Amino acid sequence: MPVYDDVLRRNQGEIEFHQAVYEVLESLSPVVQKRPEFVEASIIERICEPERQIIFRVPWVDDKNVVQINRGFRVEFNSALGPFKGGLRFHPSVYLGIVKFLGFEQVFKNALTSMPIGGGKGGSDFDPKGRSEGEIMRFCQSFMTELYRHIGEYTDVPAGDIGVGGREIGYLFGQYKRITNRYESGVLTGKGLSWGGSQARTEATGYGTVFFVNEMLKTRGQSLDGKRVVVSGSGNVATFAVQKVHQLGGTVVAVSDSSGYVVDEHGIDLEALREVKEVERGRIDSYVAKVGGRATFIEGGSVWDVPCDVALPCATQNELPVEGAKALITNGVQVVGEGANMPTTPTAVAAFQAAGVLFAPGKAANAGGVATSALEMQQNASRDRWTFDHTEERLADIMVGIHELCLSTSDAYDIPGDYVAGANIAGFTQVADAMLAMGVI
Repeated sequence: MPVYDDVLRRNQGEIEFHQAVYEVLESLSPVVQKRPEFVEASIIERICEPERQIIFRVPWVDDKNVVQINRGFRVEFNSALGPFKGGLRFHPSVYLGIVKFLGFEQVFKNALTSMPIGGGKGGSDFDPKGRSEGEIMRFCQSFMTELYRHIGEYTDVPAGDIGVGGREIGYLFGQYKRITNRYESGVLTGKGLSWGGSQARTEATGYGTVFFVNEMLKTRGQSLDGKRVVVSGSGNVATFAVQKVHQLGGTVVAVSDSSGYVVDEHGIDLEALREVKEVERGRIDSYVAKVGGRATFIEGGSVWDVPCDVALPCATQNELPVEGAKALITNGVQVVGEGANMPTTPTAVAAFQAAGVLFAPGKAANAGGVATSALEMQQNASRDRWTFDHTEERLADIMVGIHELCLSTSDAYDIPGDYVAGANIAGFTQVADAMLAMGVI
């Protein structure tokens, strides 16, 4: 693929970005055949190049009065459908390639929601773990002191991601308000409920993934009721995926973190999990004591060795390799839905599809988070506040719509039941049509 070769040449060393681009491009052959105007206008080449890439220094002072330096990023990838929209990630692994991969995925994910939002992503190699409240506040204020000039409710609307929760969003919003002298609620999403946030936003990514998977099961005349489920991770997305699976009658028997995983045949106790991860900020092995020793902790290893009907990778990119896929297939998995961004390696995806396992890519299955962020923007624009039930109902409707769009698109391009191709083509064509209409910009 000449376009992909050009991406490799122009973005050397950014392997996550390369992977994300390749995964989309290999789905586009039938589109190119049906829509030659996209080729004539170089839409594919343009869609692989961010509109703007911002890298900046973030100096801050730690509790020992030592000046620390981190690097900040914001990649504003595509605004054909609306203002750039996507989270901020604070984690030591963050570099330009990670941010570009996330931003590229965000373009198509946001398009699938049918909401008027473009795609972008940002973050820093700052690690909030082990830092005091004061250090986190000072870092966030320094980060926003540069970022504020690049964002706005009609320009670019960041949100949270790994390492950026309600606390960090609060500090970022406070600094933005202080610098600009404007109470521009729509400039950030994931805000607190008392100052412009949306009900169900915290739950949205995990809930949305489960809604999508339940729709997948319906295509086989089934549901999550009675299903045995494994969820990787134990953060925000994983926690609320567990909650919604249990509400729909399934049983989550395993969750994990970077130290290993726990198996609880009685079903993961959500309150115990939250106490360990959110209150104590501890490791997953502490869960065993919280539930009276009924669970088992396995240090290291692979959570994908646990037999299940449904697997939900909800931790981080490339966490589900082909070995994990083979173990899941051997143990009878029926559906895999990505709660994280690109958690399944390409060879693992191929293994699932070859085995007839229903597989949903993150850009479709985990779009509930950004969809609810867009709903938060709607509420901010109208100075309104919706109930939890109303917002969750809107979220469920959006996820059902994304599922229908993926399937109808795969049918239209003669690849029925292929959620990966359906999501890629549906997202791409919506963005491409808008770019075509706007001319060469």
